[in-house]
Amino acid sequence: MEFKDYYKVMGVARDATEAQIKQAYRRLARKYHPDVSKEKDAEARFKELGEAYEVLKNPEKRAAYDQLGQRHSAGEEFQPPPDWGAGFEFSGAGSGGPGYSDFFESLFGRAAGNRGRGGVNQGRGEDHHAKVLLDLDASLQGGSRSFTLRVPEVDAEGRLGLKERVLNVQIPKGILGGQSIRLAGQGARPAGAGKAGDLYLEIDFKPHPQFRIDGRDLYLDLPVAPWEAALGATVKTPTPGGIVDLRIPAGSHAGSKLRLKGRGIPASPPGDFYVVLEIALPAAADDNAKAAYRALAAALPFNPRANLGV
Repeated sequence: MEFKDYYKVMGVARDATEAQIKQAYRRLARKYHPDVSKEKDAEARFKELGEAYEVLKNPEKRAAYDQLGQRHSAGEEFQPPPDWGAGFEFSGAGSGGPGYSDFFESLFGRAAGNRGRGGVNQGRGEDHHAKVLLDLDASLQGGSRSFTLRVPEVDAEGRLGLKERVLNVQIPKGILGGQSIRLAGQGARPAGAGKAGDLYLEIDFKPHPQFRIDGRDLYLDLPVAPWEAALGATVKTPTPGGIVDLRIPAGSHAGSKLRLKGRGIPASPPGDFYVVLEIALPAAADDNAKAAYRALAAALPFNPRANLGV
């Protein structure tokens, strides 16, 4: 999938005002409208233009897109990073349109209108949502966490900027990625009198240096020496609750999975903790190590490719 430069599509500068973006869209829409244009690629250009305008006319989408645009250029091979959109506060307005590109859908296809209530009632402000990244300990232990949300803001000249607001949030123990925390009254305020909308924080996890998260289960790739796997051993192993002595059964192999019941993310019942064994080979870094490998090869005739018929 290629990165799309929406500013280039519309022929405007990255610091263009709202008025300049709207003016550029109207001019190009007249030029490429399929009903009147004689340009050979009018339909494709008109569709591309509509997609670009959908993003750049919306301060929230534009601010989040600009963050990506600082690191990518048009035509570059692109996949949205896992933390795409994290920390940006969006309103409840939906997104999308017929025939929009895979690039657009990968960024905005599930945004806004599918989060929280996403609508407004008379006399009530609109709901907002934001994706936030948690450390794993927040789910394991619960407790308070501080988040800084970036809120797009258009100044009197129509130029886009960002303001920040800091929230202190109580994290429920055992919360999972994809779940949301509702903050009542933290959304938009209505134009007149009435209650503010709510803010929904969608939870995702920061990468952990040791553990992988799969639902409520946690995984650790544990290196073991060949003799520990072959003969069995008890080895020190990190878990979310601290270091434990883990028994490696004799005859284990790479990919063997050991389960520690109930040591995953808390719940009723809790998730499990899985240790996946990796065979770590000592380096043949000196004459002694090389001699040991030659002696092992002589003592244990072994064809690791026997299952391939060679």
